[in-house]
Amino acid sequence: MRRKDIIPIHHQMTEFLRGQASRIFDDVAKKDEVVLVNKNSKPQNIIISYDRYCRLKENGADI
Repeated sequence: MRRKDIIPIHHQMTEFLRGQASRIFDDVAKKDEVVLVNKNSKPQNIIISYDRYCRLKENGADI
């Protein structure tokens, strides 16, 4: 896994509230991105693709 693959792209919670969720989820799935969601400038959640999740589980990640 390349370092670039695990550096998250940052999005604010307000983007999801403004109808951008579908676009963000599509990018995560198509580009295998890692997204860090901030709320009030604090990290709240990480979004990863289902494929990345499966790879992590196969490699023994405790998720």
